[in-house]
Amino acid sequence: MDKKSIIGLVLIFLLFFGYIKWVTPSREEIEKSRIEDSRIEDSVRRAEQAEKEKTQAAKNDTTAVTDTTKNTVAANINQPDSVVKQQENVPEVKTSKFKTNFDNPSFGVSVQNNLFKVDLQTLGASVQSVVLKDYSTFDNRPLEIITPNKENFTILFDDVDGKEISTSVLPFALYCGDKQVTTASELIVPENDSLTLSFRAYVCDDALPIADKYLEFRYVFYHDSYEIDFDVKFHNINNYVKERTSLNVIWNNKMNRQEKSVFSKASRMGEQNYTSIYYKSQEDKPDWLREGNDGSVQLTTPVEWVAYKQQFFCAILMTENQCFHNAQQLNMAFDKNQSGDPTYLCDMSSILGYSYDASNSDFVMDMRLFYGPNKYRLLRGMDRDFERMLPLGWGFFLTQWVSRYAIIPVFNLLENFGWNYGIIIIVLTFLLKLVLSPLTYKSYKSGAVMRHLKPEMEAINKKFPKQEQALQKQQAMSALNKKAGISPLAGCLPALIQFPILIAMYRFYPASIELRQQSFLWCDDLSSFDSILNLPFNIPIYGSHVSLFCLLMFGMQFFYTVYTMKQQQGQASMPGMKFMMYFMPFMMLFIFNSQSAALNIYYFFNLLLSMAQMFAIRAFITEDKVRARIAKSEAMSKTKPQKKSRFQQRLEEMQRMSEEMQKQRQNQNKR
Repeated sequence: MDKKSIIGLVLIFLLFFGYIKWVTPSREEIEKSRIEDSRIEDSVRRAEQAEKEKTQAAKNDTTAVTDTTKNTVAANINQPDSVVKQQENVPEVKTSKFKTNFDNPSFGVSVQNNLFKVDLQTLGASVQSVVLKDYSTFDNRPLEIITPNKENFTILFDDVDGKEISTSVLPFALYCGDKQVTTASELIVPENDSLTLSFRAYVCDDALPIADKYLEFRYVFYHDSYEIDFDVKFHNINNYVKERTSLNVIWNNKMNRQEKSVFSKASRMGEQNYTSIYYKSQEDKPDWLREGNDGSVQLTTPVEWVAYKQQFFCAILMTENQCFHNAQQLNMAFDKNQSGDPTYLCDMSSILGYSYDASNSDFVMDMRLFYGPNKYRLLRGMDRDFERMLPLGWGFFLTQWVSRYAIIPVFNLLENFGWNYGIIIIVLTFLLKLVLSPLTYKSYKSGAVMRHLKPEMEAINKKFPKQEQALQKQQAMSALNKKAGISPLAGCLPALIQFPILIAMYRFYPASIELRQQSFLWCDDLSSFDSILNLPFNIPIYGSHVSLFCLLMFGMQFFYTVYTMKQQQGQASMPGMKFMMYFMPFMMLFIFNSQSAALNIYYFFNLLLSMAQMFAIRAFITEDKVRARIAKSEAMSKTKPQKKSRFQQRLEEMQRMSEEMQKQRQNQNKR
């Protein structure tokens, strides 16, 4: 092995281990994130303590209200008699200027449509939990996109006295349409219809709630949709809200582990590497925090939406008419939970600013929520660039175009036949090979012809052994290849065109929710790795399991490498290339053992079809045909000299200039 080969091999190792190092957060990044998390936790703790003190002070000042006052209050709000009776002899609950008088100010209500179940609380009027009906976790738990927490959603603002109001501690009155709800209920969205829930916190003057002055959280659910219309209305309360206050929207969620992946207390590979906070500024394309790592970002520009994305599911908070004017913080932390809980993935939090218009007595924060799967057609159909959350290789050497306009449409078409998804992967691989067959034919044909030209090539190498004779040797090789019908681009052009497809497949299969929990042969989930043996120890990079599809892919790639290297024996090549080619299958074995089974199936059958094409073409291209073509070309050149192509002329000119420069250096060294 010469010096250049050793340098090339070392560079490959450095790139490989450099990538591993790059995806691992540094100590400084971890420490910075922990400091930032501690600061946030302290701020939240102080805010909670302040709210508790305010609530306790309000309760201490609360007095009983007479029956006459109660009837007056009921008349002001225009409530039904049944509600008035429930309000009799009930102490008031007062927080700053907002209050309600219901018997049980804190209770839950659940809403179900055809796709999910959403739990809400009257205390804070926030979404407490979202469970998708058509999906479950890898271990058959209910799939929660939003996990129960009283601090899931809060809006902070200042009242006219300068006191900070937190909606998370406000007791809201609940209405379903025009009817008021006073106890825990389970509601179902009617088919082909919608259901509206209105949570109202009334302004209180002299212990009396005012009917036409309230803060309202309004949710509209639809029967067959993952979207929820969400409006926050400040109705006739501009005199009670600080004029130049900024509405701070705080959105938190503990993300649970949903998928089967390589898991340990220190590492959650697979699902973690597809988890991030995505966001879109008003004038820019969607951006995101670095996947699988602790991170934080602040934005001073208007923000249209923020999404908490996992491998196959996401929760999105979006604006409709007016953007969030900034994002004071978007934070993602994977290391907050120190208990090693296998169901825990990470924590996500956002603090978003929203401009308040004090001149508008009916000011509305027009927003929308989405809780659902990361399906390309579903996300793209909302026309908000949500599909860019899917890792389709956006902007990477046409990879996104291959995914969007070739792979995904054909994949969706094959789904309509009702086949097993493993069969769909195999058929899709075959169709791609068929489309690329004209290019691969030229590549394999060149390889087959060169195998028969080995004696002539060896003769040329012996005829021009010196380095200063490189131009003559190149010209002789080009002339021989031209006679045999070999194109200089026959080998590299097909590989260049196939490269975006390989990258697109590498990104598409692990991110395709259609493959999630779909079985094929011994594999129970094509979107994750298949395991035929769980090891009692962990092998670095490889993992603690054995993937059979990965072993099949490795065996096919190793056999392919051995066969192609055997066919190239005797041809001019770098001395260290053989070792590097044999090393590649072993490196792929380690890298792909924890990749999705669908990806290993694709690469296995792609190599299998490549082998079949190679055998067929080499059986068709015989030595007699090659010799006959050379003889015919030589006969034609004698009668009609052929002109050199522009590419060949430029190649020879570049070679000539290189030789002249080399001669000049040699002359300078001699002097």
